[in-house]
Amino acid sequence: MPNLNTPEDGSTGPPVRDPVSLNVGGRVYTTTLDTLTRHRDSMLGAMFTGHIPVLRDERDNVFIDRDGKVFRYVLNYLRSGFLDLPYGFKDLALLRREADFFQIRPLMEETGRLTAAAPISLTAAPLAAMVIVNCDSKVNLLHFNLRHGPENYELRTCSVRALTVEVFCTWRAFLSRLCERFSYRTSQGLARPHQCNQRPDQLKLEWVPRPDGLPQDQYDKQRYRGLAVNNPEATPPDDKPNLPPSGRQINDMQSFVEELLKLSLAEGFRVDLVSPDPAEILHCASLRLVKG
Repeated sequence: MPNLNTPEDGSTGPPVRDPVSLNVGGRVYTTTLDTLTRHRDSMLGAMFTGHIPVLRDERDNVFIDRDGKVFRYVLNYLRSGFLDLPYGFKDLALLRREADFFQIRPLMEETGRLTAAAPISLTAAPLAAMVIVNCDSKVNLLHFNLRHGPENYELRTCSVRALTVEVFCTWRAFLSRLCERFSYRTSQGLARPHQCNQRPDQLKLEWVPRPDGLPQDQYDKQRYRGLAVNNPEATPPDDKPNLPPSGRQINDMQSFVEELLKLSLAEGFRVDLVSPDPAEILHCASLRLVKG
């Protein structure tokens, strides 16, 4: 049975320390105090700043009697500030209730907007839609010092290719599918792309494949990030639902366009316009796809 962590003197008991293990409706999550108190005026903020007593289970996890499955999205929102929902998410009403229970106001507002838009953007596919894709590739020279010893450095130069893709789509759920398809590879691990907050019908992807002549530490030092295709068969861990294991890396624009076409054609789109050469679709600078 959970025990209330409140001693007889009326205090809230010993402080909770990092890392924090939470048992939410039978599911255990591990996170930090900084994440849980990201919004100090929320219920979680009050719980983990000592203003509300906490319950603990028999394994000393902080116990919260709420829906454990949906809490993964609440926790991930606290971590990143973005609401990452899988394609065809069916529990939006439940998530909104959880946001209200925990009194996380930005999440309440976000789920409210999604609820209002759900008949168009998160449920059934529209009869007609359009995707416009603009691709850009630029080569830059990078100068760096290669260390051979304590005082032995060699100045080297290599070419790095910066790739940028801008996508506009009238069907916002398709952009969500596109975000699920890829992951950024960074020195901190994997990160999922996000739609533009101000323009949810737009998505911008930017990455730099690591060339063979650039050591990994120099690549990380420049804060470059790669792009990889997520493994659709992999199951993400409960505490990191937005970071599925990635598969092969996207090292050129042609590989990205190929993946984009696989996804869009599977969703019922057809190629409407290719520029500059319709015969070289994988080497296009811009692409338009239509549905319906």
